[in-house]
Amino acid sequence: MPAVVSIDGERVPPERAVVSVFDRGFLYGDSVYEVLRTYGGRAFEGEEHLSRLARSAERIGLALPWPRERLSAEVARVVAASRPAGPDEEPPAPDAAPWNVGERTVRLVVTRGSGELGLDPALAADPKVILLALPLQAPPLAAYRQGVGAVIVGETAVGRPREPSAKTGAHLAHVLALRQARAAGAHEALTVDRDGFVTEGASSNVFLVQGGAVTTPPLDAGLLPGVTRAVVLALAREAGLTVREARPRPEALAGADELFLTSTAREILPVTRLGDRPVGSGAPGEVTRLLHRRFRARADAFARGG
Repeated sequence: MPAVVSIDGERVPPERAVVSVFDRGFLYGDSVYEVLRTYGGRAFEGEEHLSRLARSAERIGLALPWPRERLSAEVARVVAASRPAGPDEEPPAPDAAPWNVGERTVRLVVTRGSGELGLDPALAADPKVILLALPLQAPPLAAYRQGVGAVIVGETAVGRPREPSAKTGAHLAHVLALRQARAAGAHEALTVDRDGFVTEGASSNVFLVQGGAVTTPPLDAGLLPGVTRAVVLALAREAGLTVREARPRPEALAGADELFLTSTAREILPVTRLGDRPVGSGAPGEVTRLLHRRFRARADAFARGG
């Protein structure tokens, strides 16, 4: 079963899953969203994702049409519907990381609704709640063993990023950043603000390791508060590592011993090339591997019901 779609609580076949061309999410990116993933068929850090959805909606003045309990129940419902048992289960990709096999990703979108054309939010009526549950698309096992490449992209090359404190549908700047990265043969684009500081990836948070200390840009640098970012910061502190939230310049990343990305689907993904140069030894580093082992242990415990 490739996808399960729910629109306003009604299951809809993917080929008939449509929204109006007058929907403001389509016209203006006037929407908020979250992407969740499962372990053992359960949404990981689900409450944190729904809390961030509520904060995003509040930030743009969008009243969520459903209470949190109903949103949580609908996430669980579409996940369950997307997990066929027995021979109908899709075969795993041969290069998949084993912890991702059989898992799902859920995209939860709330738009302000439809109405007359015009930017005024007061023109909108009937917010829509859309959920898509799909087989998880995540980096292959080789990416965790060998690392991936990243490039640094300036704000002037891709335009101004979306409102940083809200996870909205306005993503053109990050689309263009990732387009530039893929043209360079890289997995991810790391964005730089107008002051020359690295902020985040197009769809990830970025961490660097220098002398065993872990550094990541602070939230007030203008980045989205990543759910996985918060988990990794807690794991690093539990491991007794020195943790700093500071605004790094590109040269700090270029001279780092290790770099890694965090996101819901990627977990902790090592970056072993920055532009055309290796990062550190050119292989995933000790601190990155340590944190990923700890993350995996936490995710495995969650999958077992812990």
